[in-house]
Amino acid sequence: MSRIGKMPIELPDKVEVKLDGNRLTVKGPKGELSREFSPLIKIEIKDREIIVSRDGDTKEERSLHGLTRTLVNNMVVGVTEGFEKKLEMVGVGYHASVQDNNLVLEVGYSYPVTIEAEENIQFEVEKNTHITVKGIDKELVGEIAARIRSVRKPEPYKGKGIKYADEHIRRKVGKTG
Repeated sequence: MSRIGKMPIELPDKVEVKLDGNRLTVKGPKGELSREFSPLIKIEIKDREIIVSRDGDTKEERSLHGLTRTLVNNMVVGVTEGFEKKLEMVGVGYHASVQDNNLVLEVGYSYPVTIEAEENIQFEVEKNTHITVKGIDKELVGEIAARIRSVRKPEPYKGKGIKYADEHIRRKVGKTG
């Protein structure tokens, strides 16, 4: 039995959950998320708790059990608290700004790079070099943060580029001469 999968998910007071077949909809103070799950996994709502269980013991059911519970928990946490990823820009002349809820990056190209915000995603910029991506969908926040990082990945010689705030770039020694 999955250790993570068998743990119940406590529902806060402000959260409403609706189950239609395999589709789970979670509504909270920050927004609403909906997702379709595999029919191999059973999701039950009892007494302000969500319980995820499985009938069989096949490899596919075992692998989906913990995953489904984690995805449901991320939906509940997302609509109550939200998620955020922080990025830092390192480099001379690199800066970012927010225009019309879109992120505009100037990172050494001859043109500014614009990253459009999808629904339920907000960008914040501090000191022109610290970017925060906020949203209720953990998967989407991570995907957009990865897209921002891919505009100018950090390089190991000078350390220039866009990196996650908690990421450590291993520096390499240049040519000896």
